[in-house]
Amino acid sequence: MTAEVVTPYATRVLAANPGPMTLDGTNTWILRAPDSSRAVVVDPGPMLEEHLRAVLEAVAPATVELVLLTHGHFDHSEGAAWFASQANCPVRSVDPAFRIPTDHAHGLAEGDVIGTDGVRIEVLPTPGHTMDSVCFWLPDDGSLLTGDTVLGRGTSVVAHPDGALGPYLESLESLRAFANSAAGVERLLPGHGPVIEDPGAVLSFYLNHRRERLAQVREAVANGHKTPEAVVAHVYADVDPILRPAAERSVQAQLDYLNT
Repeated sequence: MTAEVVTPYATRVLAANPGPMTLDGTNTWILRAPDSSRAVVVDPGPMLEEHLRAVLEAVAPATVELVLLTHGHFDHSEGAAWFASQANCPVRSVDPAFRIPTDHAHGLAEGDVIGTDGVRIEVLPTPGHTMDSVCFWLPDDGSLLTGDTVLGRGTSVVAHPDGALGPYLESLESLRAFANSAAGVERLLPGHGPVIEDPGAVLSFYLNHRRERLAQVREAVANGHKTPEAVVAHVYADVDPILRPAAERSVQAQLDYLNT
């Protein structure tokens, strides 16, 4: 759980929760301008006290002004309330269930700009992986924090009932356009896995992968494989058995999309 300085504005502390869905573990991001005395923490992670204390130690002697959540999955949000109580700071999220305090002012919406002692953070809604997913753009750093919308390795799961494929495809299209614009996106800082240094290419890969999978699912349905279990057996025959339930939920999201 050593803190790793990734950019002048972003430091990563890796949670000790590796697994098939979390890769090496959850990336907790500390955002702070050089020489600033205040920081923003994104995705404190699971309720692992050793990890959460390591994040507090990495921030010190600065103070945490705010916690932000990219989405509500427990491996990103479970430790947020405990962490915020230790840091004596609020939590902002799309989902009111995670906000501290719970009022509307601590939500996150398109166009929101969060500024704290030299760090400008712009909120980009990216529903799809979950319907409460957002990304955070640091224009002064050229970094885009993507949560689970884009991972540092492999591809993200869009699973029924938390996520929806239509919004996810739209979010990927928007992110690719943003990355290929004059905004100056130099890197993606994901919720799991390594930093992505070629944002446009990775976002194009994500879109192409989704389209290929959709074509495979459409063909499987045309051949009589109409349930998630049947489609997974046909299309995802080589999937690790431990990932089969996630694959079936992902296929359900694809079937929902094809049936709309």
